[in-house]
Amino acid sequence: MTDSPRPAPNPRRRSERSRRAILSAALELCAENGYGKVTIEGVAARAGVSKKTIYRWWPTKGAVLLEAVIEGVVSASPLPDTGNIDADMVTHVTSVMRLFTSPVIGPAYTGILSELLHEEALARAVNEELVAPRVALVHQRLDAARRQGQLPPDADLELAVEMLYGPLYYRHALKRPFHDEQRIVELVAHVMRALRAPARS
Repeated sequence: MTDSPRPAPNPRRRSERSRRAILSAALELCAENGYGKVTIEGVAARAGVSKKTIYRWWPTKGAVLLEAVIEGVVSASPLPDTGNIDADMVTHVTSVMRLFTSPVIGPAYTGILSELLHEEALARAVNEELVAPRVALVHQRLDAARRQGQLPPDADLELAVEMLYGPLYYRHALKRPFHDEQRIVELVAHVMRALRAPARS
């Protein structure tokens, strides 16, 4: 009796395994040595793949780290809908703050932001693949709260998003100490009061 032939390896599964190894290696090296010292050669060696494999999927190390950051942001900064917009925004903004201070995601995102003035393609990717989708999600959550009557019909939601995220990016970019969780509660309360304040003629 002969053994039945084994099924051929799934190339998509193999590629996904390599992709995840590359993303993990890039984040690890960035956390250990800083963004400036991360190289494609180093990532390839740590991940156990060839440089050709990395360049097949990403044009630069910034693109590799951006994909890793995006995955971290999506998984670690949920935007809940409990029916209480104030509580939901506290949860969300707190999770974003924790990402910025994470020893893994924080250094990678700091390095990416430092490259935006010099790499136009990376700046475009950050805005199109990370910032715009996350801003849209927050805007949608605020719009749902407005339709439910938790916010007034004339609430400026675009400005609200900037007011919520702005302090985090300010402190992240200038390496100032981040707010504690109680301060995040106060920040969200301040923004919500501003949205609910009667418009002045």
